Amino acid sequence: MQVNTLDVTKKRKHIIMFKVGRHWILKHYFDDKDIFKELADNYDKDNYRFKFKTLGERNKALKLLDLRDYDVELVEELKGYVVKMSRFSKYASVLKNSVAHIETPDWRIFLMKDLAAVEDAVRQGAEMYEGMTSFDNLFKI
Repeated sequence: MQVNTLDVTKKRKHIIMFKVGRHWILKHYFDDKDIFKELADNYDKDNYRFKFKTLGERNKALKLLDLRDYDVELVEELKGYVVKMSRFSKYASVLKNSVAHIETPDWRIFLMKDLAAVEDAVRQGAEMYEGMTSFDNLFKI
């Protein structure tokens, strides 16, 4: 008698890496401490994100993440991931799910880590931002 077995495919996790200026950045909490340790040289602890300054660093991270069952989407066009809130509104929960943010005299502008974070920010009062962003100024070389 032959036993039917289902092919069990491990679910891969999806994260987004954004190109901002010359750098690639991502924000993700890794449950696996080994992954964090392997990427630690690229961790920006002040901003709670990973920053890859060269294509070599980025490609090394992509390879590591692929081997650890992560699908990494590379995003160069930020439109659709950027929201704004009045400078005088409560923004802590939006900041938590952002990869980068800048401030103008009237607005706080956030690059969100994924589309679910964008939707959540809009539910909290943020608006989609369609203007030019200068997130690349965050990473002057």
